[in-house]
Order: sequence, then structure tokens, then C-alpha cells
Amino acid sequence: MWNTWLVLFLALSGLLLIGGFWRELLGEGRVWLKWAHIVFGLALLIPVIYYLLLAAKHWKRLKGKTGQKTNVIFVLALLLGWLISGIVLWQFRLAGPRAANAALLIHDLLTWIGLPVIIYHSITRVKWLKEPKKRSIVAEETNAGSTAADVPKRPAPYGGSQPVYTRRGFVKLAVGAGLAVTLGPTFVRWASKALQLPGTADYAAGNANTLVPDPVPLADSSPPVGGGADGSFRVYTVTDIPAFDNSNWSFTIDGLVDKKFTWNWKEFVKLQREVQVSDFHCVTGWSVYNNTWEGLPLYKLLDMAGVKNTAATVKLYSGDGVYTDSLTLAQARMEDVMVAVLHDGKPIPNQLGGPVRLVTPQMYAYKSVKWLNRIELIAEDHTGYWELRGYDKDAWLPGAKRV
Repeated sequence: MWNTWLVLFLALSGLLLIGGFWRELLGEGRVWLKWAHIVFGLALLIPVIYYLLLAAKHWKRLKGKTGQKTNVIFVLALLLGWLISGIVLWQFRLAGPRAANAALLIHDLLTWIGLPVIIYHSITRVKWLKEPKKRSIVAEETNAGSTAADVPKRPAPYGGSQPVYTRRGFVKLAVGAGLAVTLGPTFVRWASKALQLPGTADYAAGNANTLVPDPVPLADSSPPVGGGADGSFRVYTVTDIPAFDNSNWSFTIDGLVDKKFTWNWKEFVKLQREVQVSDFHCVTGWSVYNNTWEGLPLYKLLDMAGVKNTAATVKLYSGDGVYTDSLTLAQARMEDVMVAVLHDGKPIPNQLGGPVRLVTPQMYAYKSVKWLNRIELIAEDHTGYWELRGYDKDAWLPGAKRV
């Protein structure tokens, strides 16, 4: 019974964690749910060990029962797959981005494969309906090795009349409701974004930003010197995705600087840009490789403004009006930290954080602020949006050169 409840919790909490729809609703609670998912996920070791210890004896009792043998193999493979891929995702810093990327896809796929089975077994194995009037008149499940004839017939409840609903009817209703409520918004998004993830061209076609003129790409951007992005982005936001035009967009650098700047779009795209090729890694486990970004190195913007001696932190603002994060001055002066305007030779679409976003190749992407429109130099430390909600301020990738 505890095993079924454990796996049911993991399946449902896993769906909530991967869904962008639920991410926006859960907010800070998502971090606590993630840790609960990890702790209970590690508890899968108990049923896995149990299965392995009893495998030989149980297997002999299933002689000639092909269906039950298949079920045992399926459940054990499901538990092992979840456990191993989950450990890789939990220890993503040690595993590295490529291993985490593969583990995330496997973990998600096993959830969709196993969830209907898990819901069914959880409801049918747990003694859910304890009130006599809510029991059906089906016989109890037989013990292994016995036949239906060996099981004593139970009298029909409350005078032999048919129950309001049968156990089988209840299971069908519960499974259908569980699939509809839990999988509804989550499955649609996962199926479209994980199994048939849109490419950068698809995002560009749906770009809701209407700023003019388009920036003219440098020679290394068109065609992209990196050969084009390898992989697909998953879109996560904490607000609705904003869109911008020339009337509602500007870029500011202020705070503890010698000279404050505010550019409109026409002025901003005239600034001298550079090109870099780098990988993009999300803390949830997925990656996009060989991105060709074109934009302004952050340290050059800081030099233009002139940083006062009292400044210690670079605070970064998103155009969604909610999200912020920060870098130390040393981190902000790394050569590959870029205020990007183009991706693979095209304007960054609003779904991917355009028209301007930060790129921090040696850190996980929650530091790469989307819809970046303001940089403020401050004297104190600043704790960013997700760091306030449990994320680590140490966002370095494995093997990154820390400063």
C-alpha cells in the first residue's frame, strides 16, 4: 500500500514540476515540491530492493502467467528508470549537462508511460472504500496460486441490491478524472514542447515583438558561425510572455555609474556588437548547444557608463516587471557574459527573452535574464527571483571558471 502511494505521489508531483502551467501557479512552492519529490524519489530504493530480493521466488510462482511476468518486468524497469534518471537530475552538477539532458527526457517519458498504470494500481490496491455501502459485489482478489472457486462468496451489501456504483466503475471514473485534471494542461504542453519541440525558426515565426528596424547581423551571425543551435528551448516564465514595440521599450544602465544611459531601440541597435558561440544550460536539465549570439559584452556597457568605486553588484531587471537577478562585478566582467540581440542571425523572439536578453554561458540559465531592459549598479548584494525561492546563488556549471 505504501509503495503505491509513494509512486503515485512521485508521478503527480513530477507532472507538476515539468509543466510550465503549474510552474507559474506554484511559485515558491515549486522549490519545496521539488525537494519532496527528490526525498520520496530516493525512497524508491526500498521497493526496488524489495523487488530484487523477492524476484527469484516470485518468478517461480508466476510460471505460465505471461501477463503477470510482463507486469513485473514493466514495474521494475519503470522504478529503476525513474530512480537512475532522477539521481542524475538531482546531481546535475556532477553529471554534467549532456547526461542531465538525456535523463530529463527519460524521466519525463517514463512518467507519461507509467502514470496511467500507477493511478490504476494505486486506486485498486489501496483499500480506498471502507464503508460497506460503498463496496461493490465483486469477489476479493484471489491469492497467488488460488482460483476463483477457492474464494468464499461474499454476500451482497445492504440486502442484495446493486450498489450506487461498482468498484470497477469507480476506478474508471477516478482514472479518467485523474488523467483529465492532472495531465490536461501539463500533457498538452509536454507533448508539444518535449516530443515535438519547436525550433528557433518556429519561435521566430511567432515573435510578437514589433520593434523596427531589425538589427543587421554581422557576417559571423548570418550564416551563424556556430552552425545553428543544436537542441530546442523549453519556455519557462513567471509571468505572461511580454511583447514590445518601439513605444514601450528602452534600455537603461544607471545606479552607481559615472554616466547614466537610456537608449531607445533605434539607438541601441546602432551600438557596436560582437559574436560568440556558446551552449545554453537550464537548471532543470535541458540544454541547447552551439548557439550563435550577437550582442554587446556586458563589461563594455559597464565601461561606457563608468562604474563607481562604491558599486559591488550588477542588478539585472526583466521587462516583465517581476523578474530580477544579479552578478558580482567580477562575474559581469567575464568576456562571455553578453547582452544579446540576435540568436543565430535573427532577432531573439519574445518567447525566448527578446528583444534583448542576458547570456551567461558558464552559469545556469536562471542567471540569463530574459527581456533585459535595465542594468543597475548597487552597493549591496541582491537576491534574485528564484534565489529568493530556494535556488542556489552559486549558478556555476560543472567545470566553469569561477570568479
